[in-house]
Amino acid sequence: MRIIADLHIHSRYSRATSPDMNLGTIAMWARLKGIDIVGTGDFTHPRHFASIEECLKEAEHGLYALKDSKEKNPARFMLSAEVSNIYKQDGKTRKIHCLIFAPSIKAAKKINSVLSRLGNVSSDGRPIFGFSAKDLLKITLDASEDAMLVPAHAWTPWFSIFGSKSGFDSIEECFGELSPHIRAIETGLSSNQRMNRRLSSLDKITLISNSDAHSPQKLGREANVFDSGMDYREVIDILRKKDKKRFLFTIEFFPEEGKYHYDGHRECGVCMSPEETKKAHGICPVCNKGLTVGVLNRVAGLADRPEDFSNPDDIPQKELVPLQEILSESLSCGVASAKIQKEYRRLTSIAGSEFRLLLDMPEAELRAIAGDKTAEAVIKVRNGDIKILPGYDGEYGKVRIFNGVEMPVPKTAAQRSLF
Repeated sequence: MRIIADLHIHSRYSRATSPDMNLGTIAMWARLKGIDIVGTGDFTHPRHFASIEECLKEAEHGLYALKDSKEKNPARFMLSAEVSNIYKQDGKTRKIHCLIFAPSIKAAKKINSVLSRLGNVSSDGRPIFGFSAKDLLKITLDASEDAMLVPAHAWTPWFSIFGSKSGFDSIEECFGELSPHIRAIETGLSSNQRMNRRLSSLDKITLISNSDAHSPQKLGREANVFDSGMDYREVIDILRKKDKKRFLFTIEFFPEEGKYHYDGHRECGVCMSPEETKKAHGICPVCNKGLTVGVLNRVAGLADRPEDFSNPDDIPQKELVPLQEILSESLSCGVASAKIQKEYRRLTSIAGSEFRLLLDMPEAELRAIAGDKTAEAVIKVRNGDIKILPGYDGEYGKVRIFNGVEMPVPKTAAQRSLF
């Protein structure tokens, strides 16, 4: 059975997160998107964990559904949380974000009990601790042999295992003798499977993709597609074994759209390719401060394989643009406009879900329900026939599907078409 899973999201108790990120609204949007399993997010936060206990019931082993759901096949929740560890190691400040997956309420309670004694778990849905990521892995493993820790958005400059500003150069450097327990990493919005496979050190590591959604509409902007039963143990087994027969593909942002793909300095409007950064010696030409080195540059710095490297044993990927962004361009309206929201609801109601429309629907059917321009836009996205001004230093990339659209140009960067 094909299952689409988005395992990294946040609740309304995380900073800079929509107040709509409650379990009921998350479940509703998961169904609109076509997501079968969604993370609860933030199970370490006392108030969110209380709502998990109050509102969810176990539907299958390790998977939960809303108690009061009247849907025939409601979205399932998997217990998940993101934790921030900020600490000194080898004379350098490290800032690492990790995901934790828990197999049961009981295991999550064990993790919460330990974390609540070590820091403030109430101030943020993504709590911050002064101990190491390695110690967090120990806490996770002690709670349950079926619990799993996954380094989150692994290449983000400021808060990740490989980040250019505060990360490490290898999994082993971060987790030491416990490294064999790291079986997967999350690629993040600014990188994809293909980029990560340039590192032979990641050959045995499963690469997963999730939305890291802070609002319901962002659910599923990245996700994982399994051939699996509805069972926590089976999902974790797929991740631990990098099982290509059961891990069908990842759904990816075009990485250029991610907000840390290129190098740059947002305050000065400077966006640079790795080659341009090298020529500038890593210095912003406007303010003479250091540039934020992005994901593309950082991957190249650690890679031991060429850009065009491929391996038939790798998990495939499909890069998509969210339907609301497609509609915004095809209908020439803002993403948040009433017109776009109405058309989004109409199309997902007819198609069954956003992912069915974006991934599976034949072109003739697309044209029949969505009209020629929207159908053409979906097909162009499927074929990668789009233009992107890359994201940099916290600024999302700008996607354009149709030709002849003016692209915003940073002060010192020429417009680039990556396709």
